[in-house]
Amino acid sequence: MVDTIASATVTLHRGVPVVVVSGEVDAHTIESIRDRVFGELDREPRRLVLDLTGVAFLGSDGLQLLVETTVRARRAGTRVVVAAGQRAVLHPLRLTELDRAITVRDSVDDAATAVLLTG
Repeated sequence: MVDTIASATVTLHRGVPVVVVSGEVDAHTIESIRDRVFGELDREPRRLVLDLTGVAFLGSDGLQLLVETTVRARRAGTRVVVAAGQRAVLHPLRLTELDRAITVRDSVDDAATAVLLTG
């Protein structure tokens, strides 16, 4: 039995689509999260915020999803900013140096501001 629980929903913040991810992002939960993120990218938004402020654990599958999302978004011309201020997300991003390739802000509001100013 798997104890891992995660969810991904889509909302709007200041007119920007936001994929809200919460729980643990790992091999057991990645497919439903990937489907939600890629589904939103398939809509071809100009801007997108990935809200990871509710993520308690970000495993290697989650890091890979961030790379895939960044690549897909760039190809589509979509500007993506990640919202995350907690160690559970920031630590793996820093260890892998993904924080150099992905724009990260502490809150959804700051991420929306960043994506609106640059996109």
